[in-house]
Amino acid sequence: MAPEQQQTRSDHDQKTAGHKDASHTKTRALVLLPFSGSQRHRLRGVAPGDRRHEPWREPEDQLAEAIGLATAIDLNVRDSAIVPIQTIKPALLFGTGKVKEIADHIEADEIDLVVIDHAVTPIQQRNLEKAWNAKVLDRTGLILEIFGRRARTREGRLQVELAHLTFQRSRLVRSWTHLERQRGGVGFLGGPGETQIETDRRLLQERIDKLRGDLLKVTKTRALHRRGRRRVPYPIVAIVGYTNAGKSTLFNRLTGAKVFAKDQVFATLDPTMREVALPSGRRVILSDTVGFISDLPTMLVAAFRATLEEVIEADLILHVRDISHPDSDAQRADVENVLRSLDVEVDSAKSNIIEVWNKIDQVDCNHREQLTAAATRYELPPILTSAITGEGLDALAQVVDEWIGKSDAEIELDVPATAGQLSHWLYENAQVLARETDELGTMHYRLRIAGENLGKLQAQLKIAGLKIPIRADPESWEGMEK
Repeated sequence: MAPEQQQTRSDHDQKTAGHKDASHTKTRALVLLPFSGSQRHRLRGVAPGDRRHEPWREPEDQLAEAIGLATAIDLNVRDSAIVPIQTIKPALLFGTGKVKEIADHIEADEIDLVVIDHAVTPIQQRNLEKAWNAKVLDRTGLILEIFGRRARTREGRLQVELAHLTFQRSRLVRSWTHLERQRGGVGFLGGPGETQIETDRRLLQERIDKLRGDLLKVTKTRALHRRGRRRVPYPIVAIVGYTNAGKSTLFNRLTGAKVFAKDQVFATLDPTMREVALPSGRRVILSDTVGFISDLPTMLVAAFRATLEEVIEADLILHVRDISHPDSDAQRADVENVLRSLDVEVDSAKSNIIEVWNKIDQVDCNHREQLTAAATRYELPPILTSAITGEGLDALAQVVDEWIGKSDAEIELDVPATAGQLSHWLYENAQVLARETDELGTMHYRLRIAGENLGKLQAQLKIAGLKIPIRADPESWEGMEK
């Protein structure tokens, strides 16, 4: 072997060894999905007979999502399993035989952390950690960990910490054992550890109160920004959707921004807003928001309400769905549940939600035809898009433009050759549908212009020395002649 080849092989071996070492240093995790036979095909948390939220989820898809959540915080998922349970045991969640079986597996595979994709009570968590000699993290705790790592702005970090402390406060029972060791059992009327627990709770509550005060200041600042935008005024278009549906990629494609976008859950936590010009020349504020997920912890919805107020007050909501995902319909129901909790109108004809069926590039021809046919049955037909290839984005911009521009006016306007500045303004602030130039150089325009811009156009006409369009729709200009 040539010396150069030996060096290359040596470098490769060192890199490979480095990757192995990095993998080995990651926390070794086991992901478990407790599942009852009676739960098959049933969405989490949905009462039987509630037909609004069909179709149901398959346990294999739920487990795959849980593994995705675990890998999102760089856990080394060594194994995963769906664990059948007949009834939930108050002390251990699982039956004692199953707990022993899992304990043997944990010991054999040297598992450090067990992720349970289910709500786990403080008592269950404490007992399972003792039985398995490994840390236990339930679904809520796992999502909080992800949010804690991904938040970048001060507001995001405050919201995550508030949610985390609210969650932690309810689980102080876990600290009893170590508190007995720390404080002993002498001189405390309520028994060993009780005084320290009360101190912990008081300190937690003080920190929670401070965080709420800090968030209130941030919320007021955000409200001032919203009032400032209303004075512009630019309509707000909010992008919502299940986590990893492609919202940030779509946002980047529409705005030319460089928001972090990656094929992983909760890639975006902090809201981002950009100004976008639509085909008519109208400008809107496009807002990218945190992704939703099934069983989103209640304290997270409450903590992020300030951020989600951009959704509540939006003029139009684009619900982006990963239409290639097998659980797309179930994910839609989860997003709508969160929107309902924010008092956003979802079910009536007054809804201001347009669905965007994203990742259309990842479905086959037959499925695409079915989706195209299904879209026609909606009152507000969904737009089929691919944020990666750009397919359907022009149609999406046009639909948004038409929806926002329901008060638009179509007018005809003659602009003399000497009014070049007015022509420039028209192209910047209106949609030029047609233009003809006569032998004198006069430009005959047919325009679509936003209702809120009619007053600005009137001002531009006065600057150009034109009092009123030569040809115009009288209703559009009612009251504007003065």
